[in-house]
Amino acid sequence: MDTLFLMNSLWVMLGAVLVILMIGGFILLETGSTRMKNAGHVAGKTILTFGIGSIVFWAVGYGLIFGKGNSLIGFSDFFYSGYEIDGLALSGSVFFLFQLAFAGISLTIALGGFAERAKLGAYLVFALLFSVIVYPPIAHWIWGGGWLAEHGKQDFAGSTVVHLTGAMAALAATIILKPRIGKYNKDGSANNLAGHNQVFTALSVLLLWVGWFGFNAGSTLSVDKAFFGFVAINTNLAAAAGTIAAMMISWMVLGKADVPMMLNGALAGLVAITASCAFVETWAAVVIGFIAGILVFYSIRFFEKRKIDDPIAALSVHGTAGVWGTLSTGFFATKELATVGQPGLFYGGGLHQLGIQALGVLVCGAFAFIVSFILLKIMKTTMNELRVTEEEEIIGLDMSEHGSYGYPELLKSEQRLNA
Repeated sequence: MDTLFLMNSLWVMLGAVLVILMIGGFILLETGSTRMKNAGHVAGKTILTFGIGSIVFWAVGYGLIFGKGNSLIGFSDFFYSGYEIDGLALSGSVFFLFQLAFAGISLTIALGGFAERAKLGAYLVFALLFSVIVYPPIAHWIWGGGWLAEHGKQDFAGSTVVHLTGAMAALAATIILKPRIGKYNKDGSANNLAGHNQVFTALSVLLLWVGWFGFNAGSTLSVDKAFFGFVAINTNLAAAAGTIAAMMISWMVLGKADVPMMLNGALAGLVAITASCAFVETWAAVVIGFIAGILVFYSIRFFEKRKIDDPIAALSVHGTAGVWGTLSTGFFATKELATVGQPGLFYGGGLHQLGIQALGVLVCGAFAFIVSFILLKIMKTTMNELRVTEEEEIIGLDMSEHGSYGYPELLKSEQRLNA
């Protein structure tokens, strides 16, 4: 066993750990962006659904994505044994764990569309269905040698596979579950149901920002020539540019520098650079992140005006930014770095790669949304109802779903004061 094999395995294992730790970032993000009465529920269901996603990925998910099959789906390597996979320059077990982490992140994004109104059972059933029916086909098409890979679709670390897929599933859930109580007035105007802890949200962004080095740089799957360092630089620059852009646009439009919007800008920059981090120059990474920070501001306002209640901004941060990030390689991919597909429009590649990227966005986005919508409709019929009752929603999901508060001292003290 040579040194390069061991070093590659160690590097990707570190990447897998960083990506899994991003689940902690999402716990803080969703908890901080929602109300105190739902905090324990948000944290607990995230851990539980990652557990479900892990078992499903081991049983069938990995095989559907990377197993031998055809251009649409894989049909082998189910119930992964842990032994080596032929043809890799690193441990097969490490590669499996790394890919499992990505599937878990996409699932976590999808479940953001359920926030503050769905029953625990809805999370559990949809986690299973998403992990078998929604995520694997798209991942196979792009990363598993499927038909989009054959066309040269560029998505280095998952702006489409992970983020857009999760966001479109979240959109389907948000539409079916309908807005939270009190979000909209009779005249259609929106109320700000502010999250209870901006410090949690800021800390979550930092954790996710660091985790993204495993997400993007880890996707090199190799330490050869230390190319992961270049990918990490692009990742950091895009996040920084997205942060600044979102702060600037919110300040200009609203008259105040909006903290949650600034944090969403950082995440939007990270999501956008995920597809292109290995294919573009550093100046392009800044441009991609900056545009993402502006797009996320207007995207959040767009969805809110259309009465699509998205408490954690999953549709804008992961959906809109994911679309832009996927398309961006069609403009900025260079001749030297485009190891997949062709150079972008600004580097002499014409419109070909941009067309492939747009095709991937349309097909994958439509598939994730339509299939998720159908699955949720079937669930709603067979499970009677996906959403908690009005009384349960007002009480909070901590108490109605679990019988205890995430902040027992604070909420019980508040109840005594109101009595």
